[in-house]
Amino acid sequence: MKNKFRFLFLGDIFGKPGRRSLLSNLKDIQKEMNVDFTVANGENLAHGNGINEKGFYEVLEAGVDVVTSGNHLFGVKQVLKIIDETDQLLIPANYPKGVPGQRLGIYEVAKGLKTMIINLHGRVLINTEFDCPFRTLEDLLAKYSDFEGPIWVDFHAEATSEKRAMGLYFDGKISGIFGTHTHIQTSDERIMPNGTAYITDLGMCGPYDSVIGITLKSVIKNFLYSTPSRFEVASSQPSIQGIAVDYSVKDAKAVHIERVFRQY
Repeated sequence: MKNKFRFLFLGDIFGKPGRRSLLSNLKDIQKEMNVDFTVANGENLAHGNGINEKGFYEVLEAGVDVVTSGNHLFGVKQVLKIIDETDQLLIPANYPKGVPGQRLGIYEVAKGLKTMIINLHGRVLINTEFDCPFRTLEDLLAKYSDFEGPIWVDFHAEATSEKRAMGLYFDGKISGIFGTHTHIQTSDERIMPNGTAYITDLGMCGPYDSVIGITLKSVIKNFLYSTPSRFEVASSQPSIQGIAVDYSVKDAKAVHIERVFRQY
C-alpha cells in the first residue's frame, strides 16, 4: 500500500451547470491531480434545491465517491428513494432522531485503508432545528474511537465563526474539516497546528458569474424591494471549486492542502 493518498473535496454542486461541469471535467482533474477519493456536497444539484435521482447518479457517474448534503436535502421527494438504495449519500449527522438517512459512512479507499466521512449542519444564522454539531461529533468520535483511518467532516454552515470554532475545537482529533453552504470559496486553507486540514468554505461547482448559482435578474428584487421572486439557475460558464488534501498513512494525518479552482 502506498504511503500517501489524495482526497478531493468539492463545494456545493449547483443545478445542471454544476453536474455537467463535473461530467465533462472531473475525471481529467482526478487523473491530473492523482486523486484517490472524491467527496462533493450535492444538496443543490437538482435545479439548485434538493437532490433528484437523475442528478445524483450523474454525479456518481462523473466520478464522485460520496455525496454529502445540508438544509436543502429534502427539497425533492425523490431523495427518499435514493436514501433507501445507496450508502453514497450522507445526511447531516445532527438531524434529530427519526429523520431517514445515513449519518456517517466508512468507505474503502484502497486495500488496507478505509476512510470515514461525516456530514454535520450548523445552527448559527441558519435552520436551528438541528442538534448541537459539536456534541454530535464528540459522540461519534467516542463511538468510533478504534477507527484508524482518516476522518473527514463536511460542516454545512452559514456562519464563519461557527465553522472556525468547529475547526479549532476538533484540531488534532480528525483529519480534516471543510465548510460548505455559502458557495463562496475562501482563501484560508491550512493544516492547523495539531494537524487537521481546514477551509472555511470549499466554494461551488456551478455557474461562476451568478449570485451563488442564481441569476442576478431573479434575485435582485429581493434586495431592492424585499419582494419574493422565483429563483433561476444561472447559465454562465461553470467552475469547479474545492480542495485537495494529502493524507500520510505513516503519520496518520493530513500533510498537505491546496485549493482547486477551475473555470470552463
